[in-house]
Amino acid sequence: MDGATHHEGRGAERPSLYVVATPIGNLADITLRALEVLKRVDAIAAEDTRITARLLRHYGIGAPLIAVHEHNERRAAQKILQLLARGNSVALVSDAGTPAISDPGAIAVALVRDAGYPVVPLPGANAALCALSAAGSAAPHFLFYGFLPQQAAARRREIAVLKTLPYLLVFYEAPHRVIASVTDMAAAFGGERSVTIARELTKLFETIHTCRLGEAAAWLAVDANRIKGEFVLLVEGAAETGAADAGAARRVLEILRRELPLKQAVKLAAEISGGKRNELYRIALEIRKGVSGERP
Repeated sequence: MDGATHHEGRGAERPSLYVVATPIGNLADITLRALEVLKRVDAIAAEDTRITARLLRHYGIGAPLIAVHEHNERRAAQKILQLLARGNSVALVSDAGTPAISDPGAIAVALVRDAGYPVVPLPGANAALCALSAAGSAAPHFLFYGFLPQQAAARRREIAVLKTLPYLLVFYEAPHRVIASVTDMAAAFGGERSVTIARELTKLFETIHTCRLGEAAAWLAVDANRIKGEFVLLVEGAAETGAADAGAARRVLEILRRELPLKQAVKLAAEISGGKRNELYRIALEIRKGVSGERP
């Protein structure tokens, strides 16, 4: 980064659309820069004007509001473009977190960019990253999926597509669907995978719980309070194919070596597992050395 700064709000060199992250619960989780922009822009485009109005009242901000939600985003984007054409700057916010991340905003941003106006992102709260930071997962990669389909059949099809991916899977889920979703995941992925259930993040009843996927539905159902609020689900990815194949081949060799000479065990293991004979021979030598201490 070169340390350059943007001119923000009234008096800016160019009218701009500011994409502003807002708190996901605790109203103190907003950046100083976000507050400064919200105070200076000429209008604020909000997913739900009632929710954003509460945030603005809390910080004494009185900018006019424009509703920009999933049902009117293209029409509302035209209002934003009209304001920009008059030399006004606009802030775009969602109900909570970062706009356009499983929330409205992407269409408006694309149209503003296409019209040649600057789009300036302001980093801040995000539920997925908040949950990831507290889950204690050592997975080197994750896949952010967001919300699964609402319909059961479509949800199960999507989960089936994700079954073999080796990445930590990150979902958002609503309280009235969370038990159905983890039940479908356990059926497709198997109950042994780990899942972290994060709910009401940054709020009074914040809960972060890790268990086996097969236990998740029962854990949620024990207490009605556990299915209240918005959820982030972090599901362990599939074992990488190479590692799974090597483990299976090793188990086959261990069984065959109990009854057969080494070379015959390797030959049969290669036919059973489809593995390469040289690699299986190396594994067989490791097994023999580990069992008897003999030199290969």
